[in-house]
Amino acid sequence: MKKWECTICSYIHEGDEPPDECPLCGADKSEFVEVKDEAIEQATAAPEAVAATPTVTSPAPQKTMPASAPLHGIQALIDKHHLHPITVHTPNGIIPMAVFFVFLLVFFGSPSLGKAALYSYTFVLLSMPVVLFTGYSMWKTRYRGAMTSLFKIKITASVIATILLATLVLWGFGQPSVLEPNSSGRAAYLFFSLIMLAAVGIAGHLGGKLIFSSRKG
Repeated sequence: MKKWECTICSYIHEGDEPPDECPLCGADKSEFVEVKDEAIEQATAAPEAVAATPTVTSPAPQKTMPASAPLHGIQALIDKHHLHPITVHTPNGIIPMAVFFVFLLVFFGSPSLGKAALYSYTFVLLSMPVVLFTGYSMWKTRYRGAMTSLFKIKITASVIATILLATLVLWGFGQPSVLEPNSSGRAAYLFFSLIMLAAVGIAGHLGGKLIFSSRKG
């Protein structure tokens, strides 16, 4: 049975034809290439042809470094050292805790919990430029900037989460009373925090799906 690999996410499908759409990343059928057994190809290759091929030494051509080469080098290092999966643990780990603090503030009342939530949001917001840049670099290098359905949803969720995070931080510092136990706006603050948490969860789920899902269809 033939094997087909998605050139976007490396998903492997077994069948006579590639699927109409990649079940992992949503790439089109045209993004699949047939995977052939290298051992069989090497065994069937004529060794005489390899031996008869003359070795020609030619001067190495001079390479012209493109203007974007430094950026590509940084992106390659980010992908090689898996910096996005590392940095993304900051929002994925701290935001649920901070939202829980806001929940306790709303239903049980404690000014210290409100401040803890605000400071946690602030720390995450300061880390977001690194999280977003490493995510963008990984998307461009590993997934060739593909705009499949999965990446559209993931990018949208990330943008929504970042906007809401910035809004909550500005709101908390601009109107400190919103995080007081008797504030009339604390319920709305919790509502937007929950939407942000959902967006972070969706983006994290799709990222994990790309990395950890089975490569065999």
